[in-house]
Amino acid sequence: MKMNQSPKATNEKAIVVGVGLKTEDLVEIKESLSELEELVYSAGGEVVASLTQLLEKYTPSTLLGKGKVQEVKKLIEETGATLVIVDHQISGVQAKNLSQEWKDVRILDRSQLILDIFAQRAQTYEGKLQVELAQMMDQLPRMVGGWLGSLSRQGGGIGTRGPGETALELDRRRIRDRVQAIKKKLDEVKKHRKQHRSQRQKFNVPSFALIGYTNAGKSTILNALTQSDVVAKDQVFATLDPTTRKLHLNEVGEAIITDTVGFIRKLPPNLIEAFKATLEESGEADILLHVIDLSNPQMQTHIDVVDNIIQELQWDKKPIIYVFNKLDQAPVERQFQIKQTPRVFISAQKGENLHQLKKIMADQVQSLKQEYDLFFPKADEYKLFDLKREAQVLNAEQGRSGTVCKALLTEAQVSKWGEFLDKH
Repeated sequence: MKMNQSPKATNEKAIVVGVGLKTEDLVEIKESLSELEELVYSAGGEVVASLTQLLEKYTPSTLLGKGKVQEVKKLIEETGATLVIVDHQISGVQAKNLSQEWKDVRILDRSQLILDIFAQRAQTYEGKLQVELAQMMDQLPRMVGGWLGSLSRQGGGIGTRGPGETALELDRRRIRDRVQAIKKKLDEVKKHRKQHRSQRQKFNVPSFALIGYTNAGKSTILNALTQSDVVAKDQVFATLDPTTRKLHLNEVGEAIITDTVGFIRKLPPNLIEAFKATLEESGEADILLHVIDLSNPQMQTHIDVVDNIIQELQWDKKPIIYVFNKLDQAPVERQFQIKQTPRVFISAQKGENLHQLKKIMADQVQSLKQEYDLFFPKADEYKLFDLKREAQVLNAEQGRSGTVCKALLTEAQVSKWGEFLDKH
């Protein structure tokens, strides 16, 4: 067990508890607990004590062993903690039993803490809807066994005879109704986003999406590449709502780049589900920029977490550029441990090697294109001007019946200019 003092006065005193099985990796459990402490500070809390328990198997009624439950109870009395956060999913029954042991403290698990931070950070109408949806979906399974109410319709009189619905059933039905209402509103958001994307695709503007572990520096990179002033803070989940900006790439022209929510280990599945409207912005991008904090000792774990989410979201077929950020803060030898390609080492904050990043981005756009022969009859030769504006025309030869040319085209451009493809 270790004791911690916050560097500044904060709202709530919290005890964090790491728990795992003896068959699991102890280093991973401790790293996850350390990250949980960061999440507590990010949420505005003060970590007053941190402890870990390894078990042969989890205790069904309280998750933790009896001795650890008592140890936490004693710590609550000694530290004046008002909050206990467990680095593991807690069921409604377990939360109820623990609350009976630990009087006068709130009990959260990692998922609930992350959702609380998201609720604090959400600024837009869409962001708030997505967080509310995630919280509702998280709450539903916890209600069984954790609800302490009684029947909501009892007594005499017309319409009140018999038990009717229990308060639990009523609450669950209300939540389900609210979930459906939110999903309907988010569907409208998705339609709106789709219209914007269709407009961009119509003009064949290549698109990039910044993805990566939270606090890897995605927003700082967006600002550096596009001379924007998007809020970039040194804290987890500083960005929840997607931000799209234009940038210019040599040999490519105009492109767009989107910054969106960062990932973290043990990210609540309900959160990914709720944020699908936002994540679609990344999923529809032509090329992904996987931003990695080169200075973080847990760099490889962070890469693995994001790679797993990329596979889960079925983005693994997309071209990926690995952007190792915070070069100025990392030990030099760490660069030699990197196997991922294509890769680039940058410091977005200091502007180091951004030209290399833009060159790789342009190269990747070019690699999406293939060489095609096109034929424009005399009556349609004027359309060559439009083709040259949006694609690289390698050569053009004018003949009696029209013009034959070679051009580098993306899949979208092939679809648009299909009627002029030379089938011979």
